[in-house]
Amino acid sequence: MIKAVPAERFQKTQRILVADDNPRLLQSLAELLRQQGYDTVAANGGQEACDILCTQSFDLAMIDLNMPEVDGFDVMDAIHRQQPDCALIVVSGETSFRTVSRALRRGAADYIRKPFDPDELLATLDNVMGKQSLLRAHDHVQRRLEHSESLHRYIVNSSPDIVFMLDSDGRFCFLNRKVENLLGHRHSELIGRDFRILLDQEDALRSSHALKDPGITAERPVSFEVRLRTAGSLAANRHFEITAFPIDQQTWNGSENADEQYLSRHARFYGTARDITERKEAEAFISFQAYHDLLTRLPNRALFRDRLNLAMTQARRNSESLAVMFLDLDRFKIINDTLGHSMGDRLLQAVTQRLERCLRKGDTLSRFGGDEFTLLLPTLPGREEAARIATKLIDTLKAPFRLDNHDIFIGVSIGIALFPEAGEHLETLIRNADIAMYNVKARGKDGYCFFDPSMSVDTANRLDMERDLRRALAEGEMKVHYQPQICLGTGRVSGLEALVRWEHPIRGLLYPAEFLPLASETNLISELSQQVLTQACEEAGRWIRSGNADLRLAVNLSPIQLEHPGFVDNLMSQLRTLGFPPANLEIEITENVIMNDLEQVSQKLRELAGQGIRIAIDDFGTGYSSLNYLHHLPIHTLKIDRSFVQDIRSGNDGACIVNAIVAMAHGLRLEIVAEGVENQEQLDYLADLGCEHVQGYYCGKPQPAEVVQALLAREVTRAAV
Repeated sequence: MIKAVPAERFQKTQRILVADDNPRLLQSLAELLRQQGYDTVAANGGQEACDILCTQSFDLAMIDLNMPEVDGFDVMDAIHRQQPDCALIVVSGETSFRTVSRALRRGAADYIRKPFDPDELLATLDNVMGKQSLLRAHDHVQRRLEHSESLHRYIVNSSPDIVFMLDSDGRFCFLNRKVENLLGHRHSELIGRDFRILLDQEDALRSSHALKDPGITAERPVSFEVRLRTAGSLAANRHFEITAFPIDQQTWNGSENADEQYLSRHARFYGTARDITERKEAEAFISFQAYHDLLTRLPNRALFRDRLNLAMTQARRNSESLAVMFLDLDRFKIINDTLGHSMGDRLLQAVTQRLERCLRKGDTLSRFGGDEFTLLLPTLPGREEAARIATKLIDTLKAPFRLDNHDIFIGVSIGIALFPEAGEHLETLIRNADIAMYNVKARGKDGYCFFDPSMSVDTANRLDMERDLRRALAEGEMKVHYQPQICLGTGRVSGLEALVRWEHPIRGLLYPAEFLPLASETNLISELSQQVLTQACEEAGRWIRSGNADLRLAVNLSPIQLEHPGFVDNLMSQLRTLGFPPANLEIEITENVIMNDLEQVSQKLRELAGQGIRIAIDDFGTGYSSLNYLHHLPIHTLKIDRSFVQDIRSGNDGACIVNAIVAMAHGLRLEIVAEGVENQEQLDYLADLGCEHVQGYYCGKPQPAEVVQALLAREVTRAAV
């Protein structure tokens, strides 16, 4: 009589090893498990985990993959050697299909991505622990009752897998009850029928060949994956892994049981069918993630490259043409920044739906990144067809998108590269389509353009310029020149505007218009602005300490700097580090920057003013001029744009605008700086209006630091006399 296994044997406190090289994550995970009642041991890195495995045993291990010296796969190998019964769960930030697949093949029971959700992690842990307990209980029962016929029947019928036997013709001669649970077929209905009735035709042919392999032995069973039909289904819809062994009838001991006698005479194969549907679905989802953009469900750039490579091979073989289009949405960034990223995501999904309706069968639309798309047009009959499709794409986006009571208008710039004229290599085609798209942007956006070899020259110059700009920032080629601001009441220098110049080793002195647009495009504007501010504060700070206590330093801010959440704190920290007095700093921003995000910018300006920093509106009168924001924001200075100053003549409208701005500023008690003063007539007119400060070539050109230092020194000397 075999005794039942006591239930409490499987209710002991489970021991878990946690290995991670991030102490914070390690401590967090270990504490979470201890709170759930698990006996948890934490290992800081792979080497410590291997050392612990030599002295302690565990029911389960949770392992990170990316650990220095001894990684997660090494720890998994050590566990398999020393504690093969220990279950494994991988907890890692690695998400590539190859890494996940490798971990599962190496014996991981499950794979959890960082950052993990605690509830999901605990549910996975309970599931794995439950399976592990069942397996241990199963193994224990098998060892205790291995010679019992009743045990064998119990094991077969309680197996999580379908257990079967086939005769020499491939007909079922035995099936356990699991076939009914997993597939819905009664096992009695399948006995005597060919096993291929459950398979698709393709899988049936492959399976028959596999069973006829003469190399199959008990030590080398045959394994293959198939799809099996559930009851009532016309198509195979569940995935199973089949493992089949040959039966050696000479080793089958006789029995008086009629069923066993029948099986011993007819059975030629026995095996198991394990349901792997969830695993296959997980693999399919991981594969989809690897090759698709999850927001739009479109192929990503990796899948696009695969399809383009295949299309080019076919085009060469058949002497055909194809086209690659590079699409960039016009005005998307403004919409995304104004209405928020959530609205931007919805807009991208709506754009995708419209674009897909324009495609031919066999075309591939891909999201290349951000608001950029690529389109592959294989087997293209001619250039005219590409132009027709491009026009169709442009037209389909002209109608407004209705999102949350907003009518959103968006356009698209399309560059087209034809194969083989525009390139015979994959990367060349994509790059040339991109070049053509930028050519459209330069002409005014919302159109299409075919690549022309002459475009490569401009692009090459742009790439050289970008490379030089990066080097210039690294090697300190950016210099600050200073243009004086003259107080008309005293005739002395009241302030300096910091203006960047690039001392290019080959091209000489470059002005901002020649490189600032490129710096903005390549996201180098923040680093450049930071260098200018640091250099200007260091140099102007020395002049202030040398007798020019009231000297004001005016610095222009880029929108990117102002948009940064930590801008105010970073600026004040920088001023403290440089020892620059905040009261001597004047920040210049344009009206457009304020109006693009009035609420956020207003808050930051108030914080700056609260620290003593002055705020000036640059190029006043050329943007969204508004008495309302001037009245409510901490503005100290208005800078009249040079275009208005240059128009000061008798009876000219420019003079009327200057008159209005000066009068308004005086009414609001704001200071005035008139830019672009180039002659005595302009200077006299501004002085008569009561303009406090002027700036321009007539008063002083932008000069390097050493020239300005000498100028300020002379003023200090004159003041002392």
